[in-house]
Amino acid sequence: MPLYEYRCQDCDHGFELLVRESTTFECPACHGQKLEKQLSVFAVSAPGSRAGRAPMAAGPCGSCGHPDGPGSCSVN
Repeated sequence: MPLYEYRCQDCDHGFELLVRESTTFECPACHGQKLEKQLSVFAVSAPGSRAGRAPMAAGPCGSCGHPDGPGSCSVN
């Protein structure tokens, strides 16, 4: 089931629509049926790339960012 982006030509509302066999093509804001399909942008991540990954968590003792300085946290 593809997900498409549309913009209503009557009220200029942009929205996404999950298209199925029984889908009614109308604007959720004004129920207009003059819709313009938009170009969708998506991201792809290759195996081994760092794009999209969360930064590594800080380690204990000295790198946790405790306000009292390195070695002040309760890890030790």
